[in-house]
Amino acid sequence: QVQLVESGGGLVQPGGSLRLSCAASGSIFSINVMGWYRQAPGKQRELVAAITSGGMTNYADSVKGRFTISRDNAKNTVYLQMNSLKPEDTAVYYCNADLIMYDWKSYNYWGQGTQVTVSS
Repeated sequence: QVQLVESGGGLVQPGGSLRLSCAASGSIFSINVMGWYRQAPGKQRELVAAITSGGMTNYADSVKGRFTISRDNAKNTVYLQMNSLKPEDTAVYYCNADLIMYDWKSYNYWGQGTQVTVSS
């Protein structure tokens, strides 16, 4: 079994910063892609940013230049540094991992989500 545990959400004023972390644990052989998604009330879940094991990144247009995704492969951990936050960034943020376990099969896992609220 695999667990993705997120941390770092909270309430922040517009223009502020937050750093999210997501640590994967379990019988993991390797993790290919790790990413962050978000879901605002009444909206569909959307990709925020993703990063491969080799460090290639992809960002939603709405966060380019403000958010930075990074990962520590040795710790199976992905981070999302969020700067210049806007009220429209308010959402539940979910970690996602595309990985291979020791049964040599591919799996996709989600974290439980962490709330980010941007408000004055």
